[in-house]
Amino acid sequence: MQRIGFRLKLKKDTLDEYVERHQSVWPEMLDALSSTGWTNYSLFLDRDDATLFGYFETPDLNAAREGMAALEVNTLWQSEMENYFEALEGLKPDEGFKTLESVFFLA
Repeated sequence: MQRIGFRLKLKKDTLDEYVERHQSVWPEMLDALSSTGWTNYSLFLDRDDATLFGYFETPDLNAAREGMAALEVNTLWQSEMENYFEALEGLKPDEGFKTLESVFFLA
């Protein structure tokens, strides 16, 4: 199982709306994440600098990303989410996140 930590930068003026959107993620999106191998998925927000930290586990990161990329619900979700982020350089949020190096793990 791969443990993936990632970081994205949100636009400060969209933080409240971003949080609200994640209080009611579409059931179809939740099903898509689960069926493509995204488990133990969490998002954490630092409101001081608008940094979003995410964590999830997956058997295969490339397969999980490819699986989501093939689903229409993900295309729709990502197009709605992209306006909340800075510095994506033309990528969708699930393509543009900065993967972080794992340096410690306590099981």
